[in-house]
Amino acid sequence: MFNEITILGRLTKNIELKYTQNGLAVAKSGVATSYKYKDKVTGGQKEETMFIDINLFGRSAEIANQYLRKGDLVFLIGRLTLNQWVGSDGSKRQKHEVIVEKMQLLPKSVNANQISQPQPQTKSKNPTPPNIEDEEIPF
Repeated sequence: MFNEITILGRLTKNIELKYTQNGLAVAKSGVATSYKYKDKVTGGQKEETMFIDINLFGRSAEIANQYLRKGDLVFLIGRLTLNQWVGSDGSKRQKHEVIVEKMQLLPKSVNANQISQPQPQTKSKNPTPPNIEDEEIPF
């Protein structure tokens, strides 16, 4: 099976960079992406916005932290994961996240509508995160 997701969007917050006890860089952020379409009932334009949590590891995490800020336009390729946990109230919780494997930092002057086929230039040296216990991730 093949699990790959491509995202073009804007960062919703600055990169949150931490290091595991073994020295592996782990970064978290979010991306907002939107889809415009014509409503079949009213005929008017509609826009749907999706907010996606992203995780980066290794050198990619450090590069993202150094160069990206809230509002920056980014092109990402990664794989979709499902994070499951038990909440403090005992309820089962879950959310989807993207593990970023490739990213392209886009110039500030680029508008999302001007991009047709961006080619990722930064490939993570750690595309698959190692087996890390939850206690090791400093978030």
